[in-house]
Amino acid sequence: MSYKNLYREIGKRFKENREAIGITQVELAKIVGTSVTYISSLERGLSFPRGDKLVAMLNALNASADSVFCDVVQASAKQRASVLYDMLFDLPASEQKRILEIVEFLIRQSKNNK
Repeated sequence: MSYKNLYREIGKRFKENREAIGITQVELAKIVGTSVTYISSLERGLSFPRGDKLVAMLNALNASADSVFCDVVQASAKQRASVLYDMLFDLPASEQKRILEIVEFLIRQSKNNK
């Protein structure tokens, strides 16, 4: 994965986490102590926070590093599965069953293709 795609995926997760807690870029910038332009740049994947700003962003978003890096760090699959688990069990039982059947089918197909 190129660094541009990497930054874009991470920026997308920052934005999703920000929106999930219901704050604006302006509010996040104030909390982190940076500019709205900087937050916008991060969310669009044009830049990447370093050191203290990365930690400040994660803390401000009440987000784990796994929740931000889940698409780019292979070891984060467990975190992503946990998020999907929570999302799944918010659905009606009939929808849960349908989705689980699809996932089971895909897993069997994947194993058969090895």
